[in-house]
Amino acid sequence: MAFEDCVLEPGKALPVGASLTGWGVNFSVFSRNAYSVTLVLFATPAPDSPYKQWKLDNEINRTGDMWHCHIKWLKAGALYLYLVDGPYIPEKGFRFNCHKSLLDPYAKALTDLRGWDLCSCMGYNPEDPWGDLGFSQREDLHTQPRCVVIDDTFDWQGDRPLNYPLRFSVLYETHVRGLTKHPNSGAAHPGTYRGVIEKIPFFKDLGITSLEFLPIQEFNEQEQTRVNPRTGEPLVNYWGYSTVAFFAPKGSYASDSSLGGQVREFKEMVRELHKAGLEVILDIVFNHTAEGNERGPTFSFRGLDNSIYYILGENKRYYKNYSGCGNTLNCNNPVVRTFILDCLRYWVMEMHVDGFRFDLGSILGRDQQGRLMENPPTLERIAEDPVLRHTKIIAEAWDAGGAYQVGWFPGGRWAEWNDRYRDDVRKYWRGEAHQTRHLATRLAGSSDLYLRDGRKPFHSINFITSHDGFTLKDLVSYSVKHNEENGEYNRDGNDTNYSANYGFEGPSSNILIESVRERIIKNCIATLMVSLGTPMILGGDEIGRTQGGNNNAYCQDNEISWYDWSLLEKNQGLFRFVKEMIAFRLRHPGFMRPEFYTGKDGNYNAIPDISWFDETGKAPDWEAIGPCLALRMDGSKADILADRDDNDFFIMFNAGETKVSFKVCPPWEGKPWVRAIDTSLPTPEDICPLGKEVPLAYPDVYLTQPRSMVVLLSKQFDLNT
Repeated sequence: MAFEDCVLEPGKALPVGASLTGWGVNFSVFSRNAYSVTLVLFATPAPDSPYKQWKLDNEINRTGDMWHCHIKWLKAGALYLYLVDGPYIPEKGFRFNCHKSLLDPYAKALTDLRGWDLCSCMGYNPEDPWGDLGFSQREDLHTQPRCVVIDDTFDWQGDRPLNYPLRFSVLYETHVRGLTKHPNSGAAHPGTYRGVIEKIPFFKDLGITSLEFLPIQEFNEQEQTRVNPRTGEPLVNYWGYSTVAFFAPKGSYASDSSLGGQVREFKEMVRELHKAGLEVILDIVFNHTAEGNERGPTFSFRGLDNSIYYILGENKRYYKNYSGCGNTLNCNNPVVRTFILDCLRYWVMEMHVDGFRFDLGSILGRDQQGRLMENPPTLERIAEDPVLRHTKIIAEAWDAGGAYQVGWFPGGRWAEWNDRYRDDVRKYWRGEAHQTRHLATRLAGSSDLYLRDGRKPFHSINFITSHDGFTLKDLVSYSVKHNEENGEYNRDGNDTNYSANYGFEGPSSNILIESVRERIIKNCIATLMVSLGTPMILGGDEIGRTQGGNNNAYCQDNEISWYDWSLLEKNQGLFRFVKEMIAFRLRHPGFMRPEFYTGKDGNYNAIPDISWFDETGKAPDWEAIGPCLALRMDGSKADILADRDDNDFFIMFNAGETKVSFKVCPPWEGKPWVRAIDTSLPTPEDICPLGKEVPLAYPDVYLTQPRSMVVLLSKQFDLNT
């Protein structure tokens, strides 16, 4: 790039970031307490690239707290960083260092992060006896990744976000790289956004509606310093919960390595997924950044205005750490709040995503001193923002600072990851005593959590497994975690998993053990799909993916985490069951009803919308009930909003270790019960396709096998044939 043709002009404060104007690029960046801001342009991404510095005039190039300029004749693909000078007084919260080049928080793409020398980014001198109070004069312009000016023009071919209602959604949590990185994935572009496109036929066959991706905002995979103690290989930041640039899709997930290629390829992925009827939901990490605590690097927010962007302690040298990762974003500072809203709008308006899952979402409800707020403005703004009105917003309703807000998350229309559902279903199918009444509550949509503030059943994101913990196969194969390869002496990860190995720790050649394990897996999937709420499955559970008992594979970019696609053939019976179970849910509005059950007549007749029974056909004694439970669901006007009827259902759960004969309540006249699902039966009898349901040999009783679940539905027969 030739700099001699470029002309510095005053520019404008808005929009923030780097924006094409038609005759150049407008740059704008926030800093309230800086003395000066310098824009640095680079000719190439190479470390030794020629560069030109443009120091901004405090009068001409500043409006309020916004520093801005327009570089005439500059084009898309230009590379830039900032140098910001100001006070370096850590104990007062100021950590400006004019020797440290800074990423634009609004950058839409970065150059390659591989080989990034974070040591050069330290704003202090690590060898100074004063630690972070010391000041580093080491320059890092040649070692820092650069921001890329992006042209947002793209042929969307008429695409718009799909924005399915939550209650009609089945979420599938997956990792972009891990999905296709395994050598047997068959992908021409393994581990990339295009690799995701290649798996669209698989997703369509499975029947899910929405992909929820682990973080794809740019992060530094090489920030880990440990090695795998078994292999000696370096460990990495695989999950990505350590954001470097919130507007930028991850470059290493793109097969297109050209400048800005990751933006185009991400858009291609979204467009093609939407064409196939599949939503895109992003896991987004606004609770902290990759700059860490006072001993961490300075490469963006810290050097632009540390005291504004982070929640600091009384001694402002230190950071309040509600994230467990060293720092906490100051989410309810008005400047940071605007940044968060701008970021979400960008991903919806320019990248066409359908929703967000907010990691450690409770942090967005803390004030500037770190206290939980009753009505957090940031959460309310997100919920009520007109651009985001139909966008899914899902909270992980807790944080590492002790906040736990499941069922209480503020801000109106938020959905929540329901870990109470996860734990109660796990404990029930593990066979723990006194869990049956809790199962009933979760099946009925967790009204104990969501009814009181006017939310609906679909605001509960029901899940049994997620990236954070065991896979479903490991949940039934390991009694304890096995995280030794994480290099933390098996001390990391959750110790409370409510898992079981059913006789042997890990993979087993014992047919009886494996049979029980597969049955419990099917029970979990079936329970998930007949529960009120929005179901989410962990990607790979449908083919029996295992992580070898590792329940915290955040640092494993290898076959521990990658999908082993040979399992699709090996476990085709399991895949078929999950596929049919998803289809079963989506064709029955009774399981997607928009309101909670009342236990009362909902259709001007004597039929309550739900009735509960023990195995004898009597109303349960909820305090003394054993491991067996049955429910009858009235399907008439199951979807009141759409005026749609459904079948009636009689569902039996037996978590015990013995066979149990359930008394089946009488079907309504002309609508006898037929068997749709029995998890104890071998494939393909375990779940019947539409129209292939099996009449009962004995209509008044059903013998359930140990640790099994049975679903009967009413079938209207034509009495004239």
